[in-house]
Amino acid sequence: MPASSILWLQQQHQLLELEYEYEKAQFRQQAETVGVARKIRQGLCWYPLRLGKSYYNSLNQLVIKTERTEYTDEEHNFEPGKQVCFFTQDASGDLRKNRQGGQLHYFRFTGTVSFVNGNLMVITLPDPEALARLREGERVGVQLALDETTYRLMFEALDKVSAAKHGRLAELREIFRGTSPAGKLTFQPMRFPWLNPTQETAVNEVLRAKDVMVVHGPPGTGKTTTLVEAIYETLHRESQVLVCAQSNMAVDWIAEKLADRGVSVLRVGNPSRVNDKMLSYTYERRFEAHPSYPQLWAIRKTIREMYAHRPSSGREAFHQKIARLRDRATELEIAINESLFNDARVIACTLAGSAHRVLMGKKFSTLFIDEAAQALEAACWIAIQKAGRVILAGDHRQLPPTVKCPEALKGGLGRTLMESIAASQPDAVCLLRLQYRMNEQIMRFSSECFYDGKVESAPEVKYRGILDWENPMEWIDTADESQTAPYLSGENKDAENLLDAPAAQSDFGETQNPDSTSRANPEEARLTLNILKAYFQKIGKERILSENIDTGIISPYKGQVRILRTLLRRDVFFKPYRNLLSVNTVDGFQGQERDIILVSMVRSNEEGQIGFLHDLRRMNVAITRARMKLILVGDSRTLCRTAFYRRLYEYVRGLT
Repeated sequence: MPASSILWLQQQHQLLELEYEYEKAQFRQQAETVGVARKIRQGLCWYPLRLGKSYYNSLNQLVIKTERTEYTDEEHNFEPGKQVCFFTQDASGDLRKNRQGGQLHYFRFTGTVSFVNGNLMVITLPDPEALARLREGERVGVQLALDETTYRLMFEALDKVSAAKHGRLAELREIFRGTSPAGKLTFQPMRFPWLNPTQETAVNEVLRAKDVMVVHGPPGTGKTTTLVEAIYETLHRESQVLVCAQSNMAVDWIAEKLADRGVSVLRVGNPSRVNDKMLSYTYERRFEAHPSYPQLWAIRKTIREMYAHRPSSGREAFHQKIARLRDRATELEIAINESLFNDARVIACTLAGSAHRVLMGKKFSTLFIDEAAQALEAACWIAIQKAGRVILAGDHRQLPPTVKCPEALKGGLGRTLMESIAASQPDAVCLLRLQYRMNEQIMRFSSECFYDGKVESAPEVKYRGILDWENPMEWIDTADESQTAPYLSGENKDAENLLDAPAAQSDFGETQNPDSTSRANPEEARLTLNILKAYFQKIGKERILSENIDTGIISPYKGQVRILRTLLRRDVFFKPYRNLLSVNTVDGFQGQERDIILVSMVRSNEEGQIGFLHDLRRMNVAITRARMKLILVGDSRTLCRTAFYRRLYEYVRGLT
């Protein structure tokens, strides 16, 4: 057995342990030293919390409805599927008088977010005892917790793959991480006239692949369209496939597209898109709608009531009756599950969700992993254990997986399975080359820098624009007063108050948010909105509203996003356009596009430090969100000390 693949996986295990310990230490430090008010501003905590109704859902899980009653305008990071922990705070903790509050006391159990919308959240609890403790608590809050479950699943997956001596899992390990070549079937290519040539080739290569295939989809090239077609064609040859992605949002997106094609999808896990269409094909809703469910629910209710009124005598008869009821409930649950899985052609879930108890023991001929370039290798192996062959789709030139520990990142934990296979098995990679999103001049820079100039524009978007004879790309240089002055005349310069910092610099210097390590640049934020205001005036209000010209404002830093959102909310000029405007980080815009994109770069300092702007893949995402107009706002003196940004700056200047 080749040792190289085993050694690699052992190294991944060690790096994952570093990441795990780093996250644990961060969480412990946060729990012990960071005040509640700061956690609320960082989006990690809801406090105070109103506890509402508790009940058992259709899967017999105990859940509780919760509501935040103060600080309801603060943004948060709670999402379905995330782990949370509860705490109480001593009475001295009045946030209105004391920014830190009293001492926190954490409950010794965790819950899982089942649903969140606005200021309401439904949380799954481990048992009735946990609910009783919560009800007894006063001044209760909830905060995000370390996701121990996903780490456990990743460690177990790496151990199982390393230990495999025979069978399909061992074969895939040697193909992915060893020296074995990927196999292919041979047959005449199929025609798909509604796809472009590279998309058609990609679908055929997926069908031919015996072991692995990578669909590399640069921005705007129709990766999802291609993947849906490949899944649809695979289902003509196989009865059922497993479709996974790293995030719930990505799973929801591909599941919706498959459902639109008429494919029977069973969504296992917690959907992030809460709408009737999504809910209609979730496992929980389908389970609830099954004809046998009322009988199962009645049995479960009877069992709970019997325990609540447990007799003091005749215990043997009581336990025998409980055992019979439980056996019948298990039989019904198994029968319902078999019915649901037999009816579904696609099982859709996150990579960690593939370890869900309802999927235990199930195998699939083909596994599709979407957004594979954003998933840690260990997470991919959780799902690969269930598969005969693997199709990876994504773009390793865009956002990488999140790795917080610098040592683990340096050691290679961030190098994804898709990236490694693309490098070691180039014949198993199909690049989509025709993009349908961007003006040619916006696309060309990304194509040359990240895709060896191989990506081209479809004729229908090549010259798309908003105003006649304008440059689709601009860089407003904050180091050049002649460029910034027209946008700042007469402005009220009070943006520094938004940071809770002593003062913002009037020369577009960056600041650091005291609540986090995030950077911000209040002067640049105000300039960015003034640039947008001037551009909107050029286009005209009537045209923007009638044509629904949408705009995205992107910044790599959360601190800057917070300032931009606050300024936008306060400016009455933008009120008519609120539904057409969105502000977010680069990560928040992944997979999205807008007619107009403005990017606030933030970094401006004498030392030329640009922090994680060194991750050029993030900037590739930022600049490729724009369909027709891209405006970059940043300090050339700071940014252009780095070769990539100097090249970008010169490229934009060359368009004038």
